[in-house]
Amino acid sequence: MTIHENLEEFAGLPVHDFDEPDGGTPEPEAVAWRVREGGHDTWRDAFLAFLDSVATDRVEALVVGWFMARADGEDYPGNVLAEFADRLPALRSLFVGDMTMEESEISWIVHEDATPLIKAFPRLERLEFRGHLELRFEPFASESLRTLRFESGGLPSGIVKAVAASDLPNLEHLAFWLGDEGYGGDVAMDDLTPFLTGERLPALRHLGLENSDFQDEIAAALAGAPVVARLESLGLAMGVLTDTGAEALLSGQPLTHLKSLDLHYNFLSDEMARQMRASLPGVQINLDERRDPEDDGFYIAVSE
Repeated sequence: MTIHENLEEFAGLPVHDFDEPDGGTPEPEAVAWRVREGGHDTWRDAFLAFLDSVATDRVEALVVGWFMARADGEDYPGNVLAEFADRLPALRSLFVGDMTMEESEISWIVHEDATPLIKAFPRLERLEFRGHLELRFEPFASESLRTLRFESGGLPSGIVKAVAASDLPNLEHLAFWLGDEGYGGDVAMDDLTPFLTGERLPALRHLGLENSDFQDEIAAALAGAPVVARLESLGLAMGVLTDTGAEALLSGQPLTHLKSLDLHYNFLSDEMARQMRASLPGVQINLDERRDPEDDGFYIAVSE
């Protein structure tokens, strides 16, 4: 599986492409605006045109689409947004890096230090990144942030450690696509311990530890993780989850309190899939896209 389609919805709003005629212009707060480099010389140029054309003081959701990395970092969308933060006072939801495989492989998306961006928008409630090259940030504090997600084919451990060291008392939804070592992923189980205890994330209700080549080990750790008891949903999708990990998960603490358990894209046998459903009758379990290792081998859903 790779990413072939751009976002159609973000933060509960339909995504609307700026600078592409579609027969009408929506109200600024009614859509999530996608700004991409497109026919402009740089992403900065595209964003300046956006500022000139839309009442951005009313924009609540923004999607950063395709952009080209440049050596000096001046045109990196995060830096541009930080520079013009005063023009986006209502912004609450931000996605950086909405690119398809045809635009850029996920592991080729080049970012910069996102610290200026994060500091410039302290009232963000939702922040998501796709891609990981050069992505980094200092630990930060936010009482506003509710959702934090990272989509990656190989997530650097520095990102996970920075999140673990951040002060996010109201964060409800956290998800990491961990990826594999071949594309830069070097997260180890020890790096995930702060999220398994949940001590610094008292409001957490969804935890996604996904797209990993050590998914069985993660499942076994979650079987006894304190954070699970207060989660409403759990994501272990897109990785190399086999019967070994599923059995460990079922043999641990009760999961019947969960509303949903996302295991889509997995390597479970027919019998284990039946056992999962039978053991958790009140839980919405997604077991779609089951893979046969004899046909495909073992690999994560999104890497390159």
